[in-house]
Parts: sequence; C-alpha cells; structure tokens
Amino acid sequence: MAIGGRLRARLCGSTMAVRTAEQAIALTFDDGPDPASTPDVLDALGRHGMKATFFMVGARAARHPDLVARVADAGHEIGNHSWDHPSLPTLGIRAVARQLGRTRAVLAPRGGALMRPPYGHQSLGNHLVARGLGYRVVIWNVVATDWLADDAATLAGRVLERAAPGAIVLLHDTLYAFEQERFRDRAPTIGALAILAERLPGYRFVTVSELLRLGTPVRRYWTARADPAWLATLGTDAAA
Repeated sequence: MAIGGRLRARLCGSTMAVRTAEQAIALTFDDGPDPASTPDVLDALGRHGMKATFFMVGARAARHPDLVARVADAGHEIGNHSWDHPSLPTLGIRAVARQLGRTRAVLAPRGGALMRPPYGHQSLGNHLVARGLGYRVVIWNVVATDWLADDAATLAGRVLERAAPGAIVLLHDTLYAFEQERFRDRAPTIGALAILAERLPGYRFVTVSELLRLGTPVRRYWTARADPAWLATLGTDAAA
C-alpha cells in the first residue's frame, strides 16, 4: 500500500480486524432483530458460550424492543445498521444522518458506538457522517456468505479457512434483503456455530469491542457501491 493509502486508512479507514496474539474472534450478525430467527441464534450462542455483536436495523428494533433487550441482557453487543437497510451511497448526507440518528435513538441506551453500513456499501461521504456521529465503522475480514442456500458445513468451512486471532466474521441472524425466499433460512448459520465451536476449541468468541481491547485495529479504506439493477431484484421483509 502506498503512503497515501496508509494515511487514508488511518484517517478514514473502517475497522476490519484486530492485530492481536490472543486466540479471539468476533462473530457479528447483521439485519435483525427478527422474532422468527434471532431467538434461535441467541440460544445457539448461549449453548456454545459465544458472545457476539449484533448490527441491528432500527425499524426492526423499534418493533421488537424485547429482542433488543434480550440480546443486551445476554451480554452481546449492539451496533447500528441503519434505519431500513438502504445502500447508503445512494442517499444524501442528511438522509444518511437521519438513518443513523433514528436507529441510535431506538437502540438507546443499549446501543454502542459501532456502525456497519448495509451490504457493506460505503462512500467516503457516508463514512464521514458515521464518524461525525461518534461511530466506529466496522466491516469484516471473514465472510461466511450465509445469504445464499449453502449448508452449515460449507458456511463453517469458509470461516475456518480464514479464522485467525483478531478476525471479524460477517454472519446474519436474519436477512432484510434477499435474492430468493429460501435463502432466509437461518438453520445453516446456526449449525455453522456448532461446527466453529468444535473446530476452534482454543478460541474465545467475543464482541467487537472486547476484541478491540485485545490489540490494535486493522483499518482499511473501504468504499463499495451496488449496481442499482441488482438492488432492484432484492426482496425484503421489512415487516419482520
């Protein structure tokens, strides 16, 4: 990376992992809470002694404050995933601020200072809005790709392939937007948690904030935009 790139990552970078010698990994779940699936994910995390970070959609959190409370009471962390899951680079700066501000108000007092942009879509402008509101923008460096119809072993295999101290793993406790209805099934994701617990016995599964306390954040200057035609093909379950 050129010097200019390193400077951009330091000043405007999103956190993608943590540099640490500790055998600790942060599991993160996007798009909830959803009464049809989030409780099952919480039960699985509890069985395996795992803590995680849930990046919540504000409109859903407003409908299910009991689930927000349950996540927090179980010792998990709660982050901001926008109000209704738009691709943030498609919005103006003021609209992005409203998305994050409304969600912050709904998550209070349980929501923390972490934010993840829906779909991972980000421009410098919406990144700076989040930073200006006091958020650390968190992305990931390990992806299970659990928004398709793969089985638990396949999902876990993708994580195990890149599992390392300080990794931040992208998962979903539900899907706000999806290409096919059948992709919404969370049973494979829940099954993958059991495999990870078995195959990574020396690791602790912690929240993002706890992981950050164990080392130095790895930041990347991250910008990504979606094809509007692709966004138009997605189904949503905004009522969940």
